[in-house]
Amino acid sequence: MNRAAHGLLRSALRARRPEFARLAGWSLVQAVPALLSGWLVARAVDDGFLAGRSAEGLGWLALLACSVLLGAWGTRRATLQLAEVVEPFRDDLVTLVTTGTLQRSARLTGPPDTAGVARLTEQVEIARESYGAIVMFVQTFSVTAVSVLLGLVVLDPALLLFVLPPLAAGLALFLLALRAMAARQRAVVLADEAIAEQVGTVADGLRDVTACGAEDVVRVRVGARIDAAADAARALARLTAVRTAALGVGGWLPIVLILAGTPWLVHGGMTTGAILGALTYVSQSLQPALRGFVQGLGGSGLWLLVTLTRILEASTPTAAAPPPGPSLSPGAVPDGPQGPHSLRRGAAPVSRPGTSRRVGPLPMPAADPPGRTQPRDGRVELRGVTFGYARSAEPVVRDLDLVLAPGTHLAVVGPSGAGKSTLASLIAGVLEPRAGRIRLGGVPVRQLDRGRLSRCRVLIPQEAYVFAGTLRENLAYLEPTATESDLDAAVHAIGAQALVRRLGGYGATVDPAVLSAGERQLIALVRALLPPARLVLLDEATCHLDPAAEAVAERAFAGRPATLIVCAHRISSALRADLVLVMDGSHCRLGTHDRLMADCALYRDLIGHWDGQGDTERPADDRELTHRKAT
Repeated sequence: MNRAAHGLLRSALRARRPEFARLAGWSLVQAVPALLSGWLVARAVDDGFLAGRSAEGLGWLALLACSVLLGAWGTRRATLQLAEVVEPFRDDLVTLVTTGTLQRSARLTGPPDTAGVARLTEQVEIARESYGAIVMFVQTFSVTAVSVLLGLVVLDPALLLFVLPPLAAGLALFLLALRAMAARQRAVVLADEAIAEQVGTVADGLRDVTACGAEDVVRVRVGARIDAAADAARALARLTAVRTAALGVGGWLPIVLILAGTPWLVHGGMTTGAILGALTYVSQSLQPALRGFVQGLGGSGLWLLVTLTRILEASTPTAAAPPPGPSLSPGAVPDGPQGPHSLRRGAAPVSRPGTSRRVGPLPMPAADPPGRTQPRDGRVELRGVTFGYARSAEPVVRDLDLVLAPGTHLAVVGPSGAGKSTLASLIAGVLEPRAGRIRLGGVPVRQLDRGRLSRCRVLIPQEAYVFAGTLRENLAYLEPTATESDLDAAVHAIGAQALVRRLGGYGATVDPAVLSAGERQLIALVRALLPPARLVLLDEATCHLDPAAEAVAERAFAGRPATLIVCAHRISSALRADLVLVMDGSHCRLGTHDRLMADCALYRDLIGHWDGQGDTERPADDRELTHRKAT
């Protein structure tokens, strides 16, 4: 892609030759002080001050001041002309990015990669600024260097022996190191992008990371990305020392050589004014131009090359695919001994629905701290639990007392926003209450053994996840020792036989992108059914299934010797439960279906929108529990 970036820069230069020619013309005006400064200083010294004609010396210096003013005017005009070169280049990059983004969007499924688009937009602006800086640095140095060398020839050609060799050596040293510096700069950019992507992915899946006890895995993984970025930055810093050395050789060594060779030059007939003029050329014109060229090309130039390469990689429809590796996409949250990200084939962080991220294998998490243990049974106990998302906000749950005997089937119902998912997260240990305590089998949920979390409880959220791999690896992730008969029993209990046949059996490779949301939920449900968890929480985990399939799945979990809590997507889930918890803001009512029909107006209101014929809902009102509070 570096070759493609070079080609893009060359095409931009060829397409705007007239603009570059005008810019070069104004750069010549800008370089007038560089061309005349040393010669005017020499005349002021030799013909003026040393000859006892101070007025003439001041006249020569006045001409130098006029040349400086002329150069300032040329700098202004060159800067204005620069916009005619830079802005069309920016427009070309915007067109390239827009075309590539549209083509990718037409080919890919799932939500748009808005972060990627924003990153490309930022890179276009970086490329624009870097391109403008490079054009000015290169043009200014080229014109200044030629002007200085011509001025030295006018003063005395012998001066070139003291200036030209070190200047050429410094430039050669810098240009030889430039390719390696570009590689280091690219590594820094890629490392920064990897950190941003990893942190964004963790933020998107933070609830599931906490639910699955994967904090240690994620901490190790993000820490590895940060360490890689630090190593890349240190490697670049070590190499940029060459830039300082090149500046010293090309900019400072000529001054040292001229001073050291002054006796020889004077003995050869060179005047004092010529030597001072040569020092003026080097110190006031050549050295600043060289410093700008080296620092600009070594800074903005590297950024330009790297960002152009990244823009071309992201915008080209035929860009190479990422390196092979497992990816994670919607369908089932792996909630096992290593949390949601550690797979036997490698793993990936939790991604947003419809996305797929490819990464390498994850490290094993560190051992859990002492004090975490296993619950005795599936007894769920909440005492005085209060939770709010901010201290100043109204609590979502207030002073809640709830005790469920082992094996209880509880349905949690209520309007949207009533706090059903919040309650599930509290019971799972994902959220920590502001007040009160929550226990599972006598153990505080925040102290459950995260090394064996799937033996304690399984949480399936609405947005489940499926990772790239075989169907067997997806289904048996939480129970790696499951036999084929175990898989068959779980698949039959959930009602996923047709899906298994369509995918080609347990050995078939799963492509998450071609699975529907309901198929991903079926895989997640089978996965959660296999381990002997004491508590199962279904947080609208069947919302993409039809009512009949939802009923089959809930009966499969209710038939196990485990406590089952269902945050109901449909009110019909309440009819299959032993107990129903009705949530209405921070107010909750617990009871059986018959008791709540008699005592709870909100529950009657919710039930009133269900026709009671099997598991069929009225499509206009009852696909989700979104009914407003009863009055």
